[in-house]
Amino acid sequence: RTVFVNLPSCFLQGILERLDAGEIVIGDGGFVFALEKRGYVKAGPWTPEATVEHPEAVRQLHREFLRAGANVLQTFTFYASEDKLENRGNYVAEKISCHKVNEAACDIAREVANEGDALVAGGVSQTPSYLSCKDKTEVKAAFRKQLEVFMKKNVDFLIAEYFEHVEEAVWAVEVLKESGKPVAATMCIGPEGDMHGVSPGQCAVQLVKAGKNLFYWAL
Repeated sequence: RTVFVNLPSCFLQGILERLDAGEIVIGDGGFVFALEKRGYVKAGPWTPEATVEHPEAVRQLHREFLRAGANVLQTFTFYASEDKLENRGNYVAEKISCHKVNEAACDIAREVANEGDALVAGGVSQTPSYLSCKDKTEVKAAFRKQLEVFMKKNVDFLIAEYFEHVEEAVWAVEVLKESGKPVAATMCIGPEGDMHGVSPGQCAVQLVKAGKNLFYWAL
Protein backbone atom coordinates (compact mmCIF):
# COMPACT_ATOMS: atom_id res chain seq x y z
CA ARG A 1 0.00 0.00 0.00
CA THR A 2 1.45 3.37 -1.03
CA VAL A 3 0.79 6.40 1.15
CA PHE A 4 1.37 9.85 -0.35
CA VAL A 5 2.28 12.62 2.10
CA ASN A 6 2.01 16.26 1.04
CA LEU A 7 5.25 17.96 2.13
CA PRO A 8 6.20 21.57 1.40
CA SER A 9 8.90 21.67 -1.28
CA CYS A 10 11.33 23.34 1.15
CA PHE A 11 11.48 20.06 3.12
CA LEU A 12 12.26 17.88 0.11
CA GLN A 13 15.81 16.81 -0.70
CA GLY A 14 17.09 17.94 -4.08
CA ILE A 15 18.11 15.65 -6.92
CA LEU A 16 21.85 15.79 -6.14
CA GLU A 17 21.30 15.19 -2.42
CA ARG A 18 19.15 12.16 -3.16
CA LEU A 19 21.73 10.70 -5.53
CA ASP A 20 24.60 11.45 -3.13
CA ALA A 21 22.68 9.54 -0.45
CA GLY A 22 22.59 6.51 -2.73
CA GLU A 23 18.90 6.73 -3.55
CA ILE A 24 17.52 5.32 -6.79
CA VAL A 25 15.69 8.22 -8.42
CA ILE A 26 13.05 7.40 -11.02
CA GLY A 27 11.76 9.96 -13.50
CA ASP A 28 8.65 10.06 -15.64
CA GLY A 29 8.65 10.56 -19.40
CA GLY A 30 7.07 9.72 -22.71
CA PHE A 31 4.42 12.44 -22.45
CA VAL A 32 4.38 13.32 -26.13
CA PHE A 33 3.48 9.88 -27.43
CA ALA A 34 1.30 8.93 -24.46
CA LEU A 35 -0.84 12.03 -24.93
CA GLU A 36 -0.80 11.65 -28.71
CA LYS A 37 -2.32 8.19 -28.30
CA ARG A 38 -4.96 9.65 -26.00
CA GLY A 39 -5.85 12.34 -28.53
CA TYR A 40 -4.36 15.39 -26.80
CA VAL A 41 -1.19 15.94 -28.86
CA LYS A 42 -1.18 16.50 -32.61
CA ALA A 43 1.09 14.11 -34.54
CA GLY A 44 3.64 15.99 -36.61
CA PRO A 45 4.24 19.12 -34.55
CA TRP A 46 4.01 17.16 -31.25
CA THR A 47 3.83 20.44 -29.33
CA PRO A 48 2.52 20.65 -25.74
CA GLU A 49 -0.33 23.15 -25.93
CA ALA A 50 -2.39 20.54 -24.07
CA THR A 51 -0.99 22.12 -20.89
CA VAL A 52 -3.37 25.02 -21.57
CA GLU A 53 -6.10 23.41 -23.68
CA HIS A 54 -6.41 20.09 -21.80
CA PRO A 55 -4.72 20.51 -18.41
CA GLU A 56 -6.76 17.68 -16.90
CA ALA A 57 -5.19 15.21 -19.35
CA VAL A 58 -1.66 16.35 -18.51
CA ARG A 59 -2.45 16.30 -14.80
CA GLN A 60 -3.82 12.76 -15.04
CA LEU A 61 -0.70 11.45 -16.79
CA HIS A 62 1.56 13.08 -14.19
CA ARG A 63 -0.54 11.47 -11.48
CA GLU A 64 -0.24 8.06 -13.13
CA PHE A 65 3.55 8.38 -13.17
CA LEU A 66 3.60 9.53 -9.55
CA ARG A 67 1.49 6.60 -8.40
CA ALA A 68 3.68 4.24 -10.43
CA GLY A 69 6.65 5.39 -8.35
CA ALA A 70 8.22 8.35 -10.17
CA ASN A 71 10.38 10.57 -7.96
CA VAL A 72 10.75 13.26 -10.63
CA LEU A 73 7.96 14.83 -12.67
CA GLN A 74 9.14 16.57 -15.81
CA THR A 75 7.24 19.63 -16.95
CA PHE A 76 5.46 18.87 -20.22
CA THR A 77 7.61 21.38 -22.09
CA PHE A 78 9.16 19.12 -24.72
CA TYR A 79 9.01 21.12 -27.99
CA ALA A 80 7.78 24.17 -26.05
CA SER A 81 10.32 26.69 -27.35
CA GLU A 82 8.70 29.65 -29.07
CA ASP A 83 10.09 28.77 -32.50
CA LYS A 84 8.85 25.18 -32.24
CA LEU A 85 5.38 26.32 -31.18
CA GLU A 86 5.26 28.32 -34.42
CA ASN A 87 6.59 25.45 -36.56
CA ARG A 88 4.78 23.43 -39.26
CA GLY A 89 1.84 25.81 -39.47
CA ASN A 90 0.86 25.18 -35.86
CA TYR A 91 0.90 28.83 -34.65
CA VAL A 92 0.56 27.87 -30.98
CA ALA A 93 2.85 30.70 -29.83
CA GLU A 94 0.57 33.19 -31.58
CA LYS A 95 -2.68 31.67 -30.29
CA ILE A 96 -1.64 30.86 -26.72
CA SER A 97 1.94 32.15 -26.19
CA CYS A 98 5.12 30.37 -25.27
CA HIS A 99 5.00 31.67 -21.70
CA LYS A 100 1.49 30.39 -21.05
CA VAL A 101 2.30 26.90 -22.33
CA ASN A 102 5.42 26.69 -20.16
CA GLU A 103 3.80 28.27 -17.10
CA ALA A 104 0.85 25.89 -17.24
CA ALA A 105 3.23 22.93 -17.57
CA CYS A 106 5.13 24.02 -14.45
CA ASP A 107 1.97 24.61 -12.44
CA ILE A 108 0.50 21.21 -13.30
CA ALA A 109 3.72 19.33 -12.55
CA ARG A 110 4.15 21.09 -9.20
CA GLU A 111 0.53 20.50 -8.23
CA VAL A 112 0.89 16.75 -8.74
CA ALA A 113 4.42 16.59 -7.29
CA ASN A 114 3.06 18.10 -4.08
CA GLU A 115 0.77 15.09 -3.75
CA GLY A 116 3.89 13.01 -3.05
CA ASP A 117 7.61 13.23 -2.40
CA ALA A 118 8.44 14.22 -5.97
CA LEU A 119 10.70 16.81 -7.57
CA VAL A 120 9.84 18.94 -10.60
CA ALA A 121 12.27 19.19 -13.52
CA GLY A 122 11.90 21.88 -16.16
CA GLY A 123 13.01 20.72 -19.60
CA VAL A 124 14.10 22.20 -22.92
CA SER A 125 14.61 20.29 -26.16
CA GLN A 126 16.10 20.76 -29.62
CA THR A 127 14.85 23.71 -31.65
CA PRO A 128 13.93 24.47 -35.27
CA SER A 129 16.22 27.50 -35.00
CA TYR A 130 19.26 25.27 -34.67
CA LEU A 131 18.17 22.98 -37.50
CA SER A 132 17.64 26.09 -39.65
CA CYS A 133 21.27 27.07 -39.02
CA LYS A 134 20.41 30.09 -36.89
CA ASP A 135 23.30 31.46 -34.84
CA LYS A 136 24.16 30.62 -31.24
CA THR A 137 22.66 33.84 -29.89
CA GLU A 138 19.25 33.18 -31.42
CA VAL A 139 19.14 29.54 -30.32
CA LYS A 140 20.15 30.46 -26.78
CA ALA A 141 17.46 33.15 -26.71
CA ALA A 142 14.83 30.46 -27.34
CA PHE A 143 16.10 28.42 -24.39
CA ARG A 144 16.32 31.51 -22.20
CA LYS A 145 12.63 32.33 -22.70
CA GLN A 146 11.72 28.95 -21.26
CA LEU A 147 14.27 29.29 -18.46
CA GLU A 148 12.65 32.56 -17.37
CA VAL A 149 9.44 30.65 -16.72
CA PHE A 150 11.22 27.79 -14.94
CA MET A 151 12.91 30.28 -12.61
CA LYS A 152 9.65 32.11 -11.94
CA LYS A 153 7.96 28.81 -11.08
CA ASN A 154 10.98 27.60 -9.06
CA VAL A 155 11.42 24.13 -10.55
CA ASP A 156 13.81 21.91 -8.60
CA PHE A 157 16.27 21.22 -11.41
CA LEU A 158 16.57 21.44 -15.19
CA ILE A 159 16.96 19.05 -18.11
CA ALA A 160 18.35 19.60 -21.60
CA GLU A 161 16.41 16.74 -23.14
CA TYR A 162 16.80 14.44 -26.14
CA PHE A 163 19.27 16.37 -28.28
CA GLU A 164 20.61 14.93 -31.55
CA HIS A 165 23.46 17.47 -31.88
CA VAL A 166 25.88 17.95 -29.01
CA GLU A 167 26.61 21.52 -30.06
CA GLU A 168 22.99 22.53 -29.44
CA ALA A 169 22.90 20.49 -26.22
CA VAL A 170 25.95 22.38 -24.97
CA TRP A 171 24.26 25.70 -25.75
CA ALA A 172 21.19 24.56 -23.83
CA VAL A 173 23.25 23.50 -20.81
CA GLU A 174 25.11 26.82 -20.83
CA VAL A 175 21.80 28.68 -20.66
CA LEU A 176 20.28 26.42 -18.01
CA LYS A 177 23.39 26.76 -15.81
CA GLU A 178 22.62 30.48 -15.54
CA SER A 179 19.87 29.45 -13.11
CA GLY A 180 22.27 28.12 -10.48
CA LYS A 181 20.15 24.96 -10.29
CA PRO A 182 21.34 21.40 -11.06
CA VAL A 183 21.27 20.59 -14.78
CA ALA A 184 20.85 17.20 -16.43
CA ALA A 185 21.43 16.50 -20.12
CA THR A 186 20.19 13.70 -22.36
CA MET A 187 21.06 12.91 -25.96
CA CYS A 188 19.36 10.86 -28.66
CA ILE A 189 22.35 9.27 -30.41
CA GLY A 190 23.66 5.90 -31.52
CA PRO A 191 27.03 4.13 -31.15
CA GLU A 192 28.46 6.31 -33.92
CA GLY A 193 27.68 9.51 -32.06
CA ASP A 194 25.53 12.55 -32.76
CA MET A 195 24.15 13.73 -36.11
CA HIS A 196 27.42 15.55 -36.85
CA GLY A 197 29.52 12.46 -36.12
CA VAL A 198 30.77 13.56 -32.70
CA SER A 199 31.51 10.38 -30.75
CA PRO A 200 29.55 9.51 -27.59
CA GLY A 201 32.68 10.01 -25.51
CA GLN A 202 33.31 13.45 -26.93
CA CYS A 203 29.65 14.36 -26.46
CA ALA A 204 29.99 13.50 -22.77
CA VAL A 205 33.21 15.50 -22.43
CA GLN A 206 31.69 18.58 -24.06
CA LEU A 207 28.61 18.44 -21.85
CA VAL A 208 30.71 18.07 -18.70
CA LYS A 209 32.73 21.11 -19.72
CA ALA A 210 29.49 23.01 -20.34
CA GLY A 211 28.57 22.40 -16.71
CA LYS A 212 25.94 19.70 -16.60
CA ASN A 213 25.60 17.75 -13.33
CA LEU A 214 23.83 14.62 -14.63
CA PHE A 215 23.96 12.84 -17.97
CA TYR A 216 22.44 9.85 -19.73
CA TRP A 217 21.93 8.53 -23.25
CA ALA A 218 18.79 7.82 -25.19
CA LEU A 219 19.92 5.34 -27.84
